[in-house]
Amino acid sequence: MSDIPLTAAWVAAAVAGHIVSGDASRKLDGVSIDTRTIRAGELFIAIRGERFDGADFAAVAIEAGAAGVIVPRGTHLAADDPRRPAVIDVDDTTAALQSLAHAVRRESGTRVVAITGSAGKTTTKEVTSEFLASRYRVIRNRGNLNNHIGLPLSLIELRQRPDIAVVELGMNHAGEISTLVRVAEPDVRVWTNVGEAHLGFFASTDAIADAKAEIFERAAPSTVLVANADDDLIVARLPRYAGRVVTFGIDRDADVRATAVVDRGIAGTRARLSTPRGRVDIETPLVGRGNLANILAATAVAIEFDVPLAVVAERAARLTPASHRGEIVRLASGATVIDDSYNANPTAVTRALEVLSGAEASRRIAVLGEMLELGDRAADLHAAVGRAAAGNRVDLLFTVGGEPAALLADAAVGAGMSRDRVRHFATSDQAADAVAATVRSGDVVLVKGSRGVKTDRVVDRLKAERA
Repeated sequence: MSDIPLTAAWVAAAVAGHIVSGDASRKLDGVSIDTRTIRAGELFIAIRGERFDGADFAAVAIEAGAAGVIVPRGTHLAADDPRRPAVIDVDDTTAALQSLAHAVRRESGTRVVAITGSAGKTTTKEVTSEFLASRYRVIRNRGNLNNHIGLPLSLIELRQRPDIAVVELGMNHAGEISTLVRVAEPDVRVWTNVGEAHLGFFASTDAIADAKAEIFERAAPSTVLVANADDDLIVARLPRYAGRVVTFGIDRDADVRATAVVDRGIAGTRARLSTPRGRVDIETPLVGRGNLANILAATAVAIEFDVPLAVVAERAARLTPASHRGEIVRLASGATVIDDSYNANPTAVTRALEVLSGAEASRRIAVLGEMLELGDRAADLHAAVGRAAAGNRVDLLFTVGGEPAALLADAAVGAGMSRDRVRHFATSDQAADAVAATVRSGDVVLVKGSRGVKTDRVVDRLKAERA
């Protein structure tokens, strides 16, 4: 089946726009919102951001070879440009991007799997894609392109007509998942969990759960929801879902459940999966029960698409973590790093500490960055993580960031860690030098923190020691 041909006329109809100049039959080779990376022949959509207005760069896009531009109504561009780009004006360029993505999604015939949750979205996306790729042509959104701009850009790639698209739906405010569901119109929805991420924008975890539950919207009776049976906040909302529910879990009975779980520390996890299609034993290098839950969710999706359990087991055995999401790094010194520095929230940090606790090591070292966007509960939640560090056999604790991170350190001391085994630093660069000077052969080092704290710099400093 051939790709969906994008022409100025087709795009204008999809976005309820008006072609003010140029050739309506002009072919458009792709879509860009950035003049720094646009390629000749592509369509430039002039998005208005917080710090810039894309309309100011429409002429630059044309100069770079754009075959067409979508601009706000009233934008002045030279009508006699010899390159004759198609100029389409609209009321709202962001809405136009979303409408174009939805039109491509509809035209493609691709089935869409959409994943939301407070933690594990990217890993679940990657694992699901790996399982499905055994039988189908699969496309996934790159990196963290999961918001009201990134998701539509990813969906426009469906003009290649893959069999299945696996995408993340991210949010930090109510209403955002609703928008993304409208654009993606997913056939299968996955809800991994509810955690304290973004509590600075919500009154409670219940409010976060309600915002995540927007993934229920626009569901038909045939639309599948893959849901975490171990999460009380998810389970309480399942009766509101209009489609068919498939559950996964470890601690409770579920359609796809892991039993006989063996935590092998940094070597990964072993378990038996019980499913509607039978049972299978799996062994995966992904560490911790959080990742096991992600694999269960992916398995539930794979079963919906008739992927055999033997294939699930085979692919689970050779999974690799996404960048900075539980990567195991062996250092020349003989130490090992658990690089989980991509992001952090209290639930995810506690799970990571449990993985560290199970690691065979001469010393267990935790480098924990401040967890951002926790609002009024930041102090209490950081203190709880400090107590968890003390209770999970951490031998040395380094904390990084502002006052909440210092409170984390103090709480660890209050829970039994000796003061000389806990150090606090204002920045990750300062912590990196101290950690690098401390680590020795046989140590296992967990590094985790919110992106804004840049704990990945600690990992980079340690990697520089690698042969």
